[in-house]
Amino acid sequence: MGFRRQSRELALKMLFQIDVGSLAPRDVILYFLQEVKASPEVTGYAKTLTQGVVKELDLLDRLISQKAKNWKLARMAGVDRNVLRIAAYEMLRCPDVPREVILNEAIEIVKKYSTEDSGSFVNGILDKLLVPDSKKD
Repeated sequence: MGFRRQSRELALKMLFQIDVGSLAPRDVILYFLQEVKASPEVTGYAKTLTQGVVKELDLLDRLISQKAKNWKLARMAGVDRNVLRIAAYEMLRCPDVPREVILNEAIEIVKKYSTEDSGSFVNGILDKLLVPDSKKD
């Protein structure tokens, strides 16, 4: 497993705790980075993703909500919601990572930590983020 996959999974765990546990981002990040046995490359990218999602949460949630027709963020499973946030953040702020890789990784991670159906759900929303609405019609 590549370092970015490990980083995304670690970021998911941190964001899930922040989101569902209503814990302070700084405390969660410090705890995980002290407790996790991973390379500096893995923890560094995980921290970047987590802090980036927290910082841009309103924007990311707005973008996801616009594409998730008939789904409110609060109704989404916590894992699905946070995988979507990570992927949306990477699509916006990590131009060195191919968008197709981001999409595939998000689907694999959500299948691992959520349900088999979550893969299709996440794929549908992220696919809409990849292609502007005008090209989907």
